[in-house]
Amino acid sequence: MSKITEEIGKRILVLDGAMGTMLQRHNFSEEDFRGERFKDFPHPLKGNNDLLSLTQPQAIRQVHDQYFEAGADIVETNTFSGTTIGMADYHLEDLVYELNYESAKIARESADFYTAKNPERPRFVAGSIRPTNRTASMSPDVNDPGFRAVTFDDLRIAYKQQVEALIDGGCDVLLVETIFDTLNAKAALFAIEEVKEERNLDIPIMVSGTITDASGRTLSGQTVEAFLISISHIPLLSVGFNCALGADQLKPYLKRLSRNTSLNISAHPNAGLPNAFGQYDQTPEEMQVLIREYLQDNLINIIGGCCGTTPEHIKLIAEVAAEFQPRKILEPQN
Repeated sequence: MSKITEEIGKRILVLDGAMGTMLQRHNFSEEDFRGERFKDFPHPLKGNNDLLSLTQPQAIRQVHDQYFEAGADIVETNTFSGTTIGMADYHLEDLVYELNYESAKIARESADFYTAKNPERPRFVAGSIRPTNRTASMSPDVNDPGFRAVTFDDLRIAYKQQVEALIDGGCDVLLVETIFDTLNAKAALFAIEEVKEERNLDIPIMVSGTITDASGRTLSGQTVEAFLISISHIPLLSVGFNCALGADQLKPYLKRLSRNTSLNISAHPNAGLPNAFGQYDQTPEEMQVLIREYLQDNLINIIGGCCGTTPEHIKLIAEVAAEFQPRKILEPQN
C-alpha cells in the first residue's frame, strides 16, 4: 500500500491545480502539438493536451514542478482524455497506453525530485482518470431516450488500458474524477479492481464527483448521498467533489458529504465561476479565504484546485492548510 495512506493521517494533503490553465499560457500552435513525430499526421491535433506529454514533455514537467514548488503534495497526470474513447476525437486511439505511461513517468520524475529534496515530506502522483466525453446513463439524442453512445463494457475495457499504463508509469494513487455520470465511474472502478486482482497489488483509489449546478446533483441526476452510496462498495482512500463550482458554491455539498461518510474527503473546486468569456477571475487570496472556512469546519483531508487555479492559488491554499489538522473522521450521522 502506498505511503500516501500514512501521510493523509499526519496532515492535510494538498493537490495541484489546473493543468489546462497552465498549458494555455504557452499558446501552443498546431505545429507545437504535432512536434516532429506527428508533423505529417493527417488530422488536426491542436487542443489535445495529453499529446503534449510526447511532443512537449518539458512543458508538462514544468507544470508539475511549479505545483510542487507551490506546496502541493500530489500532482495529477496529464491524462485528461487518456482513453481510446477520448482519443478517438483525434484518431489517436493506438497511442493511449504510451500517452498514459509517459504522462505518469513525467509526473513520477517530478515527484521523486521533490521528495529527494525533502524526504520528510514525500510527494505523490495521482493517475487522473476522467469520465470521457460520453455518458452511459443518458441518451445524447433527445428523440431517442433509450439510445446509449457507449456501453459499460466499452468503458470498462477503455479504462482498464488506461489504468494499466498509469500504474506501469509509477502512479501512487488512482483518481477517478470529474464524475458527472456515476455509471461511467463504476466502470472505471470495476476496471481498477480487475487490474488490482490480476496483478495482486493494492493501489489507493480516490473518487471525486461533480455537482453540476445549484440543484446539488450530478449531471446524471444523483444527489450527494446517492452518489456516495453508489460508489461505497469499493474500498476508497477518499471521496469528494471537483470542478463545475467554485469553493463557495461547493461548500454545502462537502458538508452533506462529511455528515454521511467516515472516508477521507477531498475537494478541488474551480477558481470561482467563469465569467462571460469563460475565464476564471477568483484571485488566490479570495480562494484562500474560502478554503480556510472548509478547514475551520473540519470538512476535508485533501484540498486542491480545478479549472482556473494556478500555482499562485495552490501556494496560498497550502499555506492555510498547514495551519490545520486533518479532518477528524466521525461516524456518519445516519
